[in-house]
Amino acid sequence: MSTTPQRTVKVSKYLSKHLRHRPDRIGIALDAQGWVEIDELMRAAAAHGFPFTRSELDHAVAVNDKQRFTVRDGRIRANQGHTVTVDLDLPIAQPPGWLYHGTVARNLPAIRTEGLLPMRRHHVHLSPDRETATAVGARRGRPVVLSVDADAMHQAGHVFHVSANGVWLTDAVLPEFLRLAE
Repeated sequence: MSTTPQRTVKVSKYLSKHLRHRPDRIGIALDAQGWVEIDELMRAAAAHGFPFTRSELDHAVAVNDKQRFTVRDGRIRANQGHTVTVDLDLPIAQPPGWLYHGTVARNLPAIRTEGLLPMRRHHVHLSPDRETATAVGARRGRPVVLSVDADAMHQAGHVFHVSANGVWLTDAVLPEFLRLAE
């Protein structure tokens, strides 16, 4: 089956919404690690007016530029970004020396004062390179990239995890560990 790029985006956004933020809206329950049976998800989606095929789901997962989802043993979960309580069971990892965070200029005054906070999510999301951080920031306007001294944070006892798609996660980034990228 051939699917259009627009349909793929719709399926991906639907998956993000219900696997990261609102599983209850369609009557599914994620397990403690965020997994749900694909058949259960598809039945619930169809019952709530958004049917999709397994082929469409597999395609949306495979071509997602941010690799937001993992499929394993007939189950699916979002790799990070949840606002619902899940334990992704990610091991503690030693970060590279520098990580990056994409944002927009209107957020800088609060970031300079408070640092990076998870807001409604469970962790602050950091990118391994400036290019990815730039793309993340560009979703909300003209991007500003902040450099995070991850090595200094690690040395100070801050804990990092890395998700299946290479996004680095930490509880918060204090202002003293941030630099405006050039």
